[in-house]
Amino acid sequence: MRAVTWQGRRDVRVENVPDPRIEEPTDAVIRVTSTGLCGSDLHLYEVLTPFMTPGDILGHEPMGIVEEVGPGVPDLAAGDRIVVPFQIACGNCWMCLDSLPTQCETTQVTGEGMGAAMFGYTRLYGSVPGGQAEYLRVPQAQFGPIKVPHGPPDDRFVYLSDVLPTAWQAVAYADVPRGGSIAVLGLGPVGDMACRIAQALGAGRVFGVDLVGDRLRRARELGVETFDLRVFDDEKELVAAIRDRTDGRGPDAVIDAVGTEAHGSAAARLAQQASALLPRKLSGPLAERFSVDRLAALHTAIDLVRRGGTLSLAGVYGGTADPLPMLTMFDKQLQIRMGQANVRRWTDEILPYLTDEDPLGVDGFATHRLKLDEAPLAYEMFQHKQDGAVKILMEP
Repeated sequence: MRAVTWQGRRDVRVENVPDPRIEEPTDAVIRVTSTGLCGSDLHLYEVLTPFMTPGDILGHEPMGIVEEVGPGVPDLAAGDRIVVPFQIACGNCWMCLDSLPTQCETTQVTGEGMGAAMFGYTRLYGSVPGGQAEYLRVPQAQFGPIKVPHGPPDDRFVYLSDVLPTAWQAVAYADVPRGGSIAVLGLGPVGDMACRIAQALGAGRVFGVDLVGDRLRRARELGVETFDLRVFDDEKELVAAIRDRTDGRGPDAVIDAVGTEAHGSAAARLAQQASALLPRKLSGPLAERFSVDRLAALHTAIDLVRRGGTLSLAGVYGGTADPLPMLTMFDKQLQIRMGQANVRRWTDEILPYLTDEDPLGVDGFATHRLKLDEAPLAYEMFQHKQDGAVKILMEP
């Protein structure tokens, strides 16, 4: 089959690889019909290269048609249409039963000290072959897959794999009071969707911050009060401008949907780039002990949120030696929630919004649709934010 493989920093290729097959009773194999390109994939493209191996199959946002199921998967059959969450979880362990499938005790990558395995990600999460491919082996298929009806286009449901539950959890963790205010830093796919969800769930005012004109315009058309980071001399001016609209206090909650590759963190960016250029035998151990994130967005969020407010971190962070302004965080009495989205925790709440009325605008959410063989172009376009790229779907 054809699949998107990681070969090095900023080097992805579509290659012929062996077809997947049933290996365990709880496996399924699907024919992928749509697969997304995620901001988290760009971290592999750039800063998390020390944890990758040439030939790794990328992608964690797939959906498709079931081709075959193992004997331990009673609720799926060939021909079923399913969405595959990015994390792999059993549904029966203590963590899963506590609605924390990201911490599944069956699939935890204990050798790396990490949580549940994930499709198409680094060795820290099991190096499981991903969904940017023609076919995908789905472990723990007795729990993970979300069965969806035939008929509507893939766009209606494909975001259940990651974007929708990640944005939904970000808003839920933000705990905005009904009629309250929330700011979203970063208007990529997750930030954009978080704005939509916050509006749908009753937030009174939604502020969006970015520095890409197409993303700001897209959010503004939804009724988001947007702020272009480029027009401010520094983040302090941005914070002051949003405070002016919230009685001088700041919003009740702030979602950081940027993560480790934040604009404006020059020293950390140089450190990340240097690490990525080292030989893998050196870069991996160094990254595990001394890696740093670009923290500009997080520092802005800490400054911006009102005293007693909540920070919700949806952007991926991977540093192990990050300095944080603990005095400010303690003094402001902030609540902070974060982590990979517990997909199956939220899907039953999200599904009623995926109707023909389309209140979240999922049917028109994708900005680009490309063939799988165009994956190198898709990664480059998304990395450089070219041609208005916010969400790219690929079709095998």
